[in-house]
Amino acid sequence: MSSNVSTSTSAFYDRTALDFTNLRAQMEKINNQIASQQRLTNSSDDPLAASRLRNLARQDTIAKVDASSANRATADLNLTDSAMTEMINTLQRARQLANQAATGTLSNEQRTSIGNELTELRNNLVSLANTRDSAGNALFGGDAADAAYTVDATTGTVSYVGSGSAGSLELGDGQSVKRSLTGPEFLTFSSGGTSTDVFAALKSITDAITAGGSGAQTAASAALTTLDDAMTAVSTGQTVVGARLSWIDLNTERQTTMSEARAQDQSTIGATDIPTAYSRLTELATVLAASQASFTKMSGLSLFNMMS
Repeated sequence: MSSNVSTSTSAFYDRTALDFTNLRAQMEKINNQIASQQRLTNSSDDPLAASRLRNLARQDTIAKVDASSANRATADLNLTDSAMTEMINTLQRARQLANQAATGTLSNEQRTSIGNELTELRNNLVSLANTRDSAGNALFGGDAADAAYTVDATTGTVSYVGSGSAGSLELGDGQSVKRSLTGPEFLTFSSGGTSTDVFAALKSITDAITAGGSGAQTAASAALTTLDDAMTAVSTGQTVVGARLSWIDLNTERQTTMSEARAQDQSTIGATDIPTAYSRLTELATVLAASQASFTKMSGLSLFNMMS
């Protein structure tokens, strides 16, 4: 009989201790949820919700990579736009000089001076055509790492040595954008039914004006149309660049909207409902206090002592 009573008493203490432990564990879990503002401590708390949160986290990671690509594309296209603006300014100055050279009152010495400045402008165009992108590669050379254009030391001929097209960068959800234009896409143009590029055109104009004589004035006058066509070609390319920048902006806005929606989903799925958590914590504290008081009272009963 005494052994049975002792066993029952021991079991009572064990059950009570286990109950207290479980209550305290629940309270600690809720305290952690309140502190972290996340209701899922382990995936097992809600496997479906945990799976959805992992999927949203993966989408966030992918979006960060896409955002990085979009930033690089924006940087390269802004560099492209800036370089093309300088090219147009250079060609405008070349046109001003050609217009001066077309004046019949100029001497050969004056036209030679104009030819020298045109040579400097051509060199400047070559430098602009070899602008580097944000990664240090050829901005107008497609996927080429080195210079987009080279100059023959003997003839002065400028040749394109880049690849066939500019690389594309991902913007997310299957969308992409080319980070620049290749030089031939906007520096090669047609004038008077003949295909040429700005370097060959400027060299031809410069040589004719520097040579002097009666042909210099005629060549300078004819060059005005050629230079207008060259500026139109560069300006058209600049319009393409502007359209790509706008496309990136639209995709960035869409990605921002989607990111905000994911954040809202993450908050809805995984965030702690603070008022409910505090209410549950108060309820558990009340139960624990009541259980402790009941245990104290019960363990003090004389019958309980006798059973012990």
